Amino acid sequence: MKKVIEQFCEIPDTVLIRRILDGERELYEWIIRRYNQRLFRVGMSILGQHAETEDAMQNAYIKAYEHLASFGNRSSFATWLTRIMLNECLAQKKRMQRFIGSMEKHTENSDQQATPAHALMNKELSGVLEDAIAQLPEKYRLVFVLREIEEFSVKETCETLDLEESNVKVRLNRAKTMLKEQLNGYMKDHVYAFHLSRCDQMTSSVLARLEIS
Repeated sequence: MKKVIEQFCEIPDTVLIRRILDGERELYEWIIRRYNQRLFRVGMSILGQHAETEDAMQNAYIKAYEHLASFGNRSSFATWLTRIMLNECLAQKKRMQRFIGSMEKHTENSDQQATPAHALMNKELSGVLEDAIAQLPEKYRLVFVLREIEEFSVKETCETLDLEESNVKVRLNRAKTMLKEQLNGYMKDHVYAFHLSRCDQMTSSVLARLEIS
């Protein structure tokens, strides 16, 4: 298994995509495995909840697969896929907010009694690193996760978030000043880790929905 993983890790996205489009649909598994960690971090930056993030990931992978032929290498595949995930998360966040608003209208003593939706939205993220990043405003948090944790270039971040280069740099600097200095150096190893068992589960779920065996 290790040799198989190493073999596919060395194949560029463009080659995998061409082979998938040529009929080797099962190779989409390696696209999913390659980007699970990145999409999870992006999703957590917006949605803040594991279950909601994983739902958005599945939808993003399905949409990417369905439109794979239209990708066209106009940008990097990583940027293209991340934008799909970003749009899915923002749409899901709007749906969640509408649901919460509807629940608030029908709940008495809302200040004293939290709805299940509130409990889901307000559940604290585990770990001091995730907590610190979760406190950042969304516009700073997204830039920070993409640039510092996912190691997107400034250009990739601009394309993904549709921002000017100056805005990306300003938001990143602002995010850094808002985080505790002692957290520096620990981010990459500890923030929003998407462990192997969850990676396997995500991969299996997406392939099942695509009916790829």
